[in-house]
This record gives sequence, C-alpha cells and structure tokens, in this order.
Amino acid sequence: MHDIKSMKREIPVFEVPDAFSKRATIAGMGVYNALCAEAEKDYEGFWARLARGNLFWSRPFTQALDESNAPFYRWFGDGQLNASYNCLDRNLQTGNGDKAAILFEADDGALTRVTYRELHAKVCRFANALKSLGVSGGDRVVIYLPMSIEGVVAMQACARIGAIHSVVFGGFSAKALQERIADLGAVLLITADEQMRAGKVLPLKSIADEALTMGGCESVRHVVVYRRTGNRIEWIENRDRWMHEISASQPETCEAEPVDAEHPLFVLYTSGSTGRPKGVQHSTAGYLLWAMLTMQWTFDIKPEDVFWCTADIGWITGHTYIAYGPLAAGATQIMFEGVPTYPNAGRFWEMISRHRVSIFYTAPTAIRSLIKAADANPQVRPSRYDLTSLRLLGTVGEPINPDTWQWYHHHIGSDRCPIVDTFWQTETGGHMIAPLPGATPLVPGSCTLPLPGIMASVVDESGQALPDGSGGILAIRRPWPSMIRTIWGDPERFRQSYFPAELGGNLYLAGDGAIRDKDNGYFTITGRIDDVLNVSGHRMGTMEIESALVAHPLVAEAAVVGRADEVTGEAICAFVVLKRECPLGGEARQLAGDLRKWVGEQIGPIAKPKDIRFGDNLPKTRSGKIMRRLLRSLAKGETITQDVSTLENPAILEQLGEAF
Repeated sequence: MHDIKSMKREIPVFEVPDAFSKRATIAGMGVYNALCAEAEKDYEGFWARLARGNLFWSRPFTQALDESNAPFYRWFGDGQLNASYNCLDRNLQTGNGDKAAILFEADDGALTRVTYRELHAKVCRFANALKSLGVSGGDRVVIYLPMSIEGVVAMQACARIGAIHSVVFGGFSAKALQERIADLGAVLLITADEQMRAGKVLPLKSIADEALTMGGCESVRHVVVYRRTGNRIEWIENRDRWMHEISASQPETCEAEPVDAEHPLFVLYTSGSTGRPKGVQHSTAGYLLWAMLTMQWTFDIKPEDVFWCTADIGWITGHTYIAYGPLAAGATQIMFEGVPTYPNAGRFWEMISRHRVSIFYTAPTAIRSLIKAADANPQVRPSRYDLTSLRLLGTVGEPINPDTWQWYHHHIGSDRCPIVDTFWQTETGGHMIAPLPGATPLVPGSCTLPLPGIMASVVDESGQALPDGSGGILAIRRPWPSMIRTIWGDPERFRQSYFPAELGGNLYLAGDGAIRDKDNGYFTITGRIDDVLNVSGHRMGTMEIESALVAHPLVAEAAVVGRADEVTGEAICAFVVLKRECPLGGEARQLAGDLRKWVGEQIGPIAKPKDIRFGDNLPKTRSGKIMRRLLRSLAKGETITQDVSTLENPAILEQLGEAF
C-alpha cells in the first residue's frame, strides 16, 4: 500500500478561533504537545496519573500496564471500581443531582426530562429487579431495545451489578439476534413491545420471540419487555416480564458492586471480514477512562453544554458518547428516538434550536442526505433555524469529504464552530485521531493528529514505518487503556485480526489505510484496507474518489467499490446519488461521461470510474450506514442472496442495477 499517493486539490486550513481556545480544556498546541511529550517520556505514568485523577476507585491500582501476556494487555489490573458509580453516584455527590442528565425526544416530539437523581433511582430499581430474576456478576444480558431512556437504564443497571451487557441494534433481524444470544450464552434478554420510527410502528418483541425459537438460546431464562406502544403482543407466562412492573416494587438504592478493572463491561458485535460477527470485548476501567477523557479533550465539555450525539445505543458511538461518556462527565445530553427526515428534513436543525444544543455530533452520511434535502426544499434549509447555540460540531463513522465538511462548517456552524472529525472504531472504544478544538488548526477531510497517548503510525505490509506523504496501513504502536481486550470466545481470531504476525505481532492493525501529511503530520484516512483499489498497478483509496465525485455540484452522495477487470485488474464502480431526480437512458449516459471527466480532472485519468450507477439513494441500514458488501455484489453482477433485513430501503437495489 505504500504507493498510495494523495492527489487531492488544495484544501484550506481553518485556524482555531481565539475565543474558543481561551476557554478550552486543551488550550493551544503547546498544551497538546506537552501531553504528548509526557506520554512519550513515561507512558505508564501518564496513564496512571489520568486514571487516578478521573475515576473513583474502590480499590486503587498499583500497576498501570501489564504487558506480560501481549497482545492480551491488562490495564490497572489490580484495581477495582464500578462504571455505574462513576457515571451516577459521583454526580449526586458533586451537586448534579437536580441537573438534567437526559432530555429524550420521542419520534412524535414528546419530551421526557430525567435528572441525575431520577436516573440514579431508575437504574437502582432496575438493577434490583435484575438481581431478583437471578442475574449476577459475570452473567451476560442481551439488550434489544429502541433508542430510549430505558436502554441507558438497562446498560447502567447491568454495569451496577457486574453483569456484562451486549446491545443489539433494534434494526437487526431475528437471525442476527439469535447468533449473538447463542454466542454469548446470555441468561436474559431485554426488549420492547414495539418501536416507533418515522411515524411507523415496528415490531421488536415478535422478532425477539422468533430469535429465541431458532435454537442455541436455551440459556435465556427471562425476557424483560419495555412497554413502548402498549399494542398487543404475544406473551409467554413464566418467561416474559414487564420492565415497569418488576421495577416498580424495588428499592431506589442499590449498592454499586466493585469489579476488577479488567472485568468485561460489555461485548459489542461488529462485522468481520469472514461474515461472522465478532464480539468485541471491552474492559471496565480502561474503557470508562477514555470515554471521560475524550469528552473533556475532543468535545471540550463544559457544565453548561447541551450535548447531542445522534447515534443509536446499538453502536459503539452510542455506548461511548451516550450511555457512558456524557454521564461520567456530568453533562446534559439529548437522546432522540426518530430520524433526521421525519416529519421533515429540518428535524435536526429544529431540535438544535429548541433545545439550545451546543455540541452536535453526527455522521457524514446524515449531513450529505440533509444537504440534498435542503437543495430540494427551501423550507428545510438550515438558514431558517436559529443555530446560534452551537459552539462545536463533530463527525463520526466514516471519513468526511472536504466539500461536505465545508458545507457543515458554513451552514450549520456559521463559519465559527470548530469541527472535530473523529477517527475511531468499535475496537478502540473512543476517539483515536481527532482535532482538539481549542488547539488544532483544521483541514477539511483530515482527522488531523492522534490524541495524547495514542502512538499512531503509517506502515507497510511488513510493519515498517513509511515516510510522511506515503500511503499505507494505519497502525498503533503501543497499547492504550480503552482498546479491545479480545474477541468473545475466540482469542486466536483476536490475535490474527488485530496483531497479525506479518506486521510483527506487536502493532495494532486498525484495518484502515492512511496518509500522513509531509508538512503538518496530519492523518487522512483513505478507507478500509479492503476498500483500496488496484487499477493497472496503481492503488487508490475509495474515499478519495468518493470525495472527488461529491465535489461535483450535481452530486449529493457517492460510494465507490471495485470489481474484477480483465484489462486493468480492478475496475472502479461508482454509485451516485444526485441533488435532483435520477437520470434515465441517454441523459444518464451523458451525465456519467461528465462525471468521469470530472474525476479525471480532480484526481487523474486512472481514477475515472468504469461503471457509474445512479439511484435515488444508497443501500443503507436504518442507522445510515452504507452496506458496501451489497454494492460489491451489484458491481460484480451477482444476484443478491445476502440478508437485507437491516436495510432501510431494500427496493433501491433494483434501481442500482443498471451501469452507465
């Protein structure tokens, strides 16, 4: 991969606003550099200082890092603490009891306000209820819920009694749920009768019931059901329990049970290259520490902030930056049940205005879809809403192309709000490479610099560091507290996936390609390693081609994949969504030719897509993630036989079938 070269056009640099820097937690590059220097000089001491200063320990640790069984690292291993205590009880002790912890807005706009004192009571009651059902420390609990306060309560209650939770996204199929329950040997499942999404009622309990009949789920003793809609559902006596009923009679106090620092806090499943999901196991202390620190460093959280992460709790972003990080930081946060386009595409902007949101964190996919909506309908343009409460913006989930970044900066941030473009993964637990808003000059499309203590490098296929300006494999040279501990039940797969022998066995492989700038050392993520295309012996990251396409004034969104080609080895196939209606026939052929010419001008002739396909949208999960494996199948001309149950829009696959 070392011959990947950046061919992007010149991108402007946005300096840190003085007013922001003066109040920032990390105020200026001098402070950032001092933290990095401290980590370089005394790595273990650096993390020990932060762990002692930010977490409450029931039993203090004496050793920061144990590398004796690498890559199965242990952090703060002889210490004990409780994650729920650090998120809730400490806020009661510091005077935040009556402060709003969560402002939950339902799909229909109904608002529920929960203070830290009220949230603490809810968690304690449900933790006691779980114990009454026989759940104890080390037991696994699967949570299959919609976005809800009850979802956070369930996660925190598990943490409070030392149970290990695994949240399964509410859009997953019965089969996907069954696989996760069986792999974990879960003793209890928490679900809802139904969920609301864009004004529609969607089943959950019936899907959960189906999953439990598929085999391998015999370990489940009880199903706890959150009553969301109250509609009729099937009920199995002696197994099913209403969440509100089993909690109502329980005491509002429940002692937080200390667990070892390395005790698994949760297992979260993520896609694997083999198609078999991987259960990513995270520890309690290291994970929680990094969730707290990144709230302070990346989001520069202040007591008066209203923080909104638009992710679902079924994903790692919802774990770290809804269920744990904001609560550990004592923040007030928004939780949202719905989608950004219901009842219209101004929903996000209207909510920011009404709730006076100051920190807004969302995905580039959502931003691009809202750009398209604003172009099509003047009534939902951001300029119609009061967004003056915003002081910081963020992006997550995928690289953001420069043109989308600049639209976000101008139309949402009014050219005054820094944007933190955060690179991280399910496996990393929290941000790894991201701007610090009070210190880092911003370059659209670049996630900039590693956070203090994160030793990132760009290496070749043998693990050797490459010179700046050369593209290669992103790797982390030293372990860090919030990193994945293992793959549940499969330690050898963990070792092979993340510490491959071909890279020396001592580098964490992020699975992404990257380029480090020669001048400022900034990192730009070029896409997943398996998304790097080899065309006529030239390797190109898909993200760069996608950025070029989206820079065209007619293009709202693009996704690029490769397919085999007899002449060039691999051909570029682009799936394009326009800012207007989808073209047909001759018009589509003409526009495809124009886009090829455009990409050639932006990057070079070698980057011109061989196939361009137009659609009204891209195949996405209900959380907004593009399902690239389906695009690869379409590009190859294969019949789609894969599970499409999690797609928001399965009909789009037929529309994307014709190439131009």
